[in-house]
Amino acid sequence: MNNVPLENTVLVPIDAITVVNPRVRNQKVFDEITANIAELGLKRPITVAARPTESGGEPVYELVCGQGRLEAFKTLGQLEIPAIVIDASSEDCLVMSLVENLARRQHRSLDLLRDIRRLKDNGYLEREIATKTQLSAKYVHGIIKLLDSHENRLLRAVESGKIPVSVAVDIADADDVGMQTVLRQAYEKKLLRGGKLLAAKRLVEARQKHGKGQASADRGSRRSLSAESLLKTYENDVEKKKILLRKAHATRSEMLFLTQALKILMADENFVTLLRAEGFASLPKTIAARLTLLEGA
Repeated sequence: MNNVPLENTVLVPIDAITVVNPRVRNQKVFDEITANIAELGLKRPITVAARPTESGGEPVYELVCGQGRLEAFKTLGQLEIPAIVIDASSEDCLVMSLVENLARRQHRSLDLLRDIRRLKDNGYLEREIATKTQLSAKYVHGIIKLLDSHENRLLRAVESGKIPVSVAVDIADADDVGMQTVLRQAYEKKLLRGGKLLAAKRLVEARQKHGKGQASADRGSRRSLSAESLLKTYENDVEKKKILLRKAHATRSEMLFLTQALKILMADENFVTLLRAEGFASLPKTIAARLTLLEGA
C-alpha cells in the first residue's frame, strides 16, 4: 500500500497524529479516496509537524495537510502512514492547513467563509489573507463582512447551494433599491438562472421582511437549546398559572365575604329603610342574583 518513494518521507504512527483543522467530509468523496488508496496505494504523503513530548519519548505530530488520506489509512486498518515532516509552529500549521483547504475547495463551500474568518481571528490582516488565499482583497473583505454582520440567512443559502458566495456578499452590501440590480447582474453573469434566481428573489424578500435570520449554530446545539427553552417556558407558564389561581381563590374568598356581609345588611330593616331614604330602592341585578344564590345555598 505504501507506494510513495521514501527518500523525503518517514513512516509516522497514525495514533501520534493530531488534526489541528478538522473538516467534515462528504462521505461519497471519502469512500472514493479510501477505495483509490486501497487499490493503488498512497501516491502523495501527508504533511505533519513534529512536537516533542514532555517525557522525552517518541514525538507526536500535528497534521498540516492530508486529513482525507489519514482517515482513509485509519479506515483501512493501517498503523503507520508516509509523511513529510516539516518544522513549523502550531499557528503556522493551522494557517497552512487553512490555506491548503481554501486552494483545494475552489471557493464553493461555506467552509471557505469560516476558514477565512479563522485566519482573521488568528491575527492576519485582510490583505495578508488575500495574498495567502490568492483571493482579491475586496472579496476577502466582503466575506468577513458577511460573517461579522451575522448574515445567517445568506450563510444558510450559501451552505445549501442556493446562491454563490459572491452573490451573498453583494446582497449583504446592497440597500433595498440596489437589491434588484444585484439579482439582475447575477442573472447576466449566469450565476443565477431559473429556479435559483426565483429562490434568490424569495430569499431577498424574506430577508427584507424578517431580517438576517437566526444564528446558524450547530443543529444539535439548536435542538438542545430549543428543548431547554421549551422547558423553561413551560415552567414559567406553570408558575404564572399558579399565581393566577392564587389570585382567583383570594378574589373568590373576598367576594363570598362581601356577599355574606351584604346579605346580613339586607336582612336589617333599619339598613333597608336608610337605603330607601337615600333613593336606593333596588339592587343591581348581578348583586341581587348573587344574594339569591347565597340564600338558596
